[in-house]
Amino acid sequence: MAVNIDELLETISKMTILEVSELVKAMEDKFGISAAAPIAQVASAGEAGAQSDAPQEEEKANFDVVLKSVENKMQVIKAVKTITGLGLIESKNLVESLGTIKQGVPKAEAEEMKTKIEEAGATIELA
Repeated sequence: MAVNIDELLETISKMTILEVSELVKAMEDKFGISAAAPIAQVASAGEAGAQSDAPQEEEKANFDVVLKSVENKMQVIKAVKTITGLGLIESKNLVESLGTIKQGVPKAEAEEMKTKIEEAGATIELA
């Protein structure tokens, strides 16, 4: 049976967060994969790039967007998911760990991300 991708996405969009979480877990089990793996790869790539940069004495051009605290967890997860393009589980894990949301972001983009996430109910630091 062939499944239309648009129909599948429509079905998923109507699911609750708990149902999507269970779907992701079932897919991880069935296919022997982990949805969290891409986060580690992105983080290591960002760290490797940051280490190779020359020391900056001028005004900082790129910033890390760091989540410091969360008041409205659900809204913050949605905002992080939208901004990062990560999946729901990855976004949830990132919010719960109060980690770096994005690294090496240009100042204007970092400010925009900070505003959106703070409007959702979190405290953000630009490092």
